[in-house]
Amino acid sequence: MTDVRDALMVARASDGRLVRRPLSPHLQTYKWPVSMAGSIFHRVTGVALSAGTLLLVWFLAAAATSDGAYATVSGFIRSWFGVLLLLGWTTALWYHFCSGIRHLLWDAGYGFGKAESIRNTWAVFGLTAILTLLTWIALATQL
Repeated sequence: MTDVRDALMVARASDGRLVRRPLSPHLQTYKWPVSMAGSIFHRVTGVALSAGTLLLVWFLAAAATSDGAYATVSGFIRSWFGVLLLLGWTTALWYHFCSGIRHLLWDAGYGFGKAESIRNTWAVFGLTAILTLLTWIALATQL
């Protein structure tokens, strides 16, 4: 195994001499910049919103079908797992919204500096937490 690995690490430089290729860092070794984590979370929350929309469609279809179907969906949504899914969906919704605004600012040419990018990413995380909390407080007062 080491012979193959050693052979794969040998390459030629532009002048033709043999050189050893560097090893790529592993995910456990590489430190993620906050802006990279923010970009990955933007993609992940987009997928989560798509999956959460299926729950919304199920709810609307059940509400339009019958009282029994509505009771089934309502019971699921009011369970601990349903509430957990709604909390995650709300968080994903606010994160994707705030991150989308950041992307619009980037499209307009603002916030590309390293310090600005880091500050904006942390602002998106903070706004997400605040807006999610405010949404659930507003929901709790309506119940």
